[in-house]
Amino acid sequence: MPLPRRSFLGWLGAGMLVPSTSRGPWAREPLPDHPDPVSPDWDMSWVDGLTGDYRAAFDAPAVDEGSGLWRACMWRDEYQEVYGVDRSTLSAVLVIRHKGIPLIMDDWYWDYFKVGRDQKLKDPTTNRWTTINPIRTTPPDTPPQYADYNLERFMATGGIVLGCHMAFQMVTAKFRKEYKLGPDEAEARAKEHIIPGIVLQPSGIFAVLRAQQAGCNYVLATE
Repeated sequence: MPLPRRSFLGWLGAGMLVPSTSRGPWAREPLPDHPDPVSPDWDMSWVDGLTGDYRAAFDAPAVDEGSGLWRACMWRDEYQEVYGVDRSTLSAVLVIRHKGIPLIMDDWYWDYFKVGRDQKLKDPTTNRWTTINPIRTTPPDTPPQYADYNLERFMATGGIVLGCHMAFQMVTAKFRKEYKLGPDEAEARAKEHIIPGIVLQPSGIFAVLRAQQAGCNYVLATE
């Protein structure tokens, strides 16, 4: 029997899913051509990474105990189970935006700015507010079937994670206030603590729609 989501999230250390789809891969229309990006400020190379026949974009506008990531990983596993397809045929995009933006940040940020306390997320082993990003990695005692349900493994196995730059301004504001920095310096300092591999986009809405235009079905992945 599958481990319930809340029990699984306990393994992740957080203590602490109805999808809306556009069109299925069985009815995919030819993808529209897009012009080449002209702005040097945004990395759009992730679009070229959408090479799978089956594509989905998971919209995560809230922390919601990491359920956005959980659903993206679950979709890949279930597609492999049901259809016996190779992982390389599955392209999953996780868009972290709005109030979910702390999930793109590293453990230092979570500890220093007391994110666990603000998000009311406790470490189940200590019953104290978590001091780490609960979905960056998984603890060593995580059940094998869920060992890859973390951001680092998701990206290492072909998943794409995008962050909303508009929401990221909330992160930048913390650095401005804490270190008395100007806007540009604060943003540069904040970017040092984004988990490697996560790509900022102008906004989360831009990222979700661009993924759909590249053939991804859409899923609202948080409750």
